[in-house]
Amino acid sequence: MELLDAAFSLLKDIIEACKDVNIAIMLGGFSQKEGMERKDMMSKNVPIYKEQASALEKHAASDCKVLVVANPVNTNALILKEFAHSIPKKNITCLTRLDHNRALSQIAERIKVYVIDVKNVIIWGNHSSTQYPDANHATVTTTNGERPVKELVTDNHWLKNEFINTVQQCGVAIIKAQKASSALSAASATCMSDWVLGTPKGTWVSMGVYSDGSYGIPKDIIYSFPVKCEKGKWSIVKGLKIDEFSRAKMDATAKDLIDKKEVAHSCLN
Repeated sequence: MELLDAAFSLLKDIIEACKDVNIAIMLGGFSQKEGMERKDMMSKNVPIYKEQASALEKHAASDCKVLVVANPVNTNALILKEFAHSIPKKNITCLTRLDHNRALSQIAERIKVYVIDVKNVIIWGNHSSTQYPDANHATVTTTNGERPVKELVTDNHWLKNEFINTVQQCGVAIIKAQKASSALSAASATCMSDWVLGTPKGTWVSMGVYSDGSYGIPKDIIYSFPVKCEKGKWSIVKGLKIDEFSRAKMDATAKDLIDKKEVAHSCLN
C-alpha cells in the first residue's frame, strides 16, 4: 500500500515476494539485543522462519540458494529447511563466514601479516559462543612459501584459549559497543561469490550446512564445516586430522545445536 501511495515514477508493477528467486538472503528475524541469549529469540523466530519457508516453498525457483543471516542462524536455517520441502537441503545454508573472517583477522593481527595471506581456518558448529574456531589446518603465505599457522604462532596457549575466546565473543563485544548486532562486517561476510563462483584453488571457507554425518557430527542439524565450492555447489572438505582437543570442542557445539533444535521444535507445538 505504501509503495502505491508513494507514487514512485519508476514503479511499474508489484509482484509476489520470493517469486522465481534464485538467491534468497534471509535477513529478517527478531534481532538480538544486549544481554539476550539466542535461546530467548527462538520462540519469536521459529514462527517467522516457518512462514518464510512457506513463501519460498510456494514461489521460489527450484534451484534457489538460501543463506540465513538472522540469528540464531543455524536453528533458523534448520526450521526453514524442514518447511521448505521442495528446496534441496544442500541449498539451505547459514552464515558462519563472519566468524571465519574474524578468525582470519585475529591470526593476521597476531602474526603481523595481511589477512589475505592467511587461509583455511575453520569454524566448526554453531554461530554462538560454543562455536569452535580451529587454526590447526590454517596456513600463511610468506616470502619463504606457505607455512602452517602453528609454526608461526608458537604460543599454543594463545591458540587454544585467547584466539578461540576472542572469535567466539566478537559478536557480543560488538553488541556491547554499539548496542546492536554486527552490520558492516556481517554484510561483507554475506557476499555469496564463493558459493556461486567457487572457492580459490587450495582454499576453503566455513559454511553452516546440513550435516551428512561427516567428522562424526550427528545428521539432521545445520552445522558449520569447512567447504569447497565449485560450479555453484559446495562439498565438505574430507580427511582432516582431528585431535582430541578439537574432538571435544566439535562435539560440544554439536550438542548445543541438538539442544536448540529440541527447543525450536517445542515452539512449533
